[in-house]
Amino acid sequence: MKKTILYTLLIAVAFTSCTVTNPVLKTVAYKKMYDEKPVSVLIMPPINRSTAVDAKEYFHSSLLVPVANAGYYVIPPFMSMEMLKKESAYDAELFLNGPLNKFGEIFGADMVLFTVINTWTKTYGYVSVGVEYIIKSTKTNEILYTRKGTVNYSTSVQVSGGGLVGALVSVAATAISTAATQYILVARACNKYSLSDIPIGKYAPVNPKEAEEFAGQNDFTITLNSNY
Repeated sequence: MKKTILYTLLIAVAFTSCTVTNPVLKTVAYKKMYDEKPVSVLIMPPINRSTAVDAKEYFHSSLLVPVANAGYYVIPPFMSMEMLKKESAYDAELFLNGPLNKFGEIFGADMVLFTVINTWTKTYGYVSVGVEYIIKSTKTNEILYTRKGTVNYSTSVQVSGGGLVGALVSVAATAISTAATQYILVARACNKYSLSDIPIGKYAPVNPKEAEEFAGQNDFTITLNSNY
């Protein structure tokens, strides 16, 4: 019996050790980006595979700030959107796995940011979004940065006052908050968190300790709220 228990524990430990991901330095995780040193980025219209029709528009409008804050020149999204529509290039999915050199020639972009919204669901207390970010070089067509995950945006509301009445009021308030949560708030939180790991660009303040920083999880699940 003891041998059986010991054997089971050893299997559990071995399995756990296989699933733990060791921290990786940003300079290693995003080596190609550090080597290439891109300056400008073109934000493509997000690829929306979810049932939330408006998610594409809100994600696109809220991508500029986190990328610009990271120190990159962002091709003005509204201008690029009009040009992409005129050139029948509005459907980013057609270019996700194709050559991107033309985007470099036309827009002067060193890299292209693709966003894939896989899921968007509302449950009691949360808006859950499954999203993926892919940054590719217009010179080599290689992936410079990629992260994917699930962002659970909390809409929970706690009403002061104890007892059953207070609990019922909190439940009702949370249900209303979840239904009324604006897409733009969720999109901003998703983009801010997911792109926070990008290596700093030319126009960001120098961070001498960046080479010592560990990269965030490539595949993540995170809970955020309106305070983020």
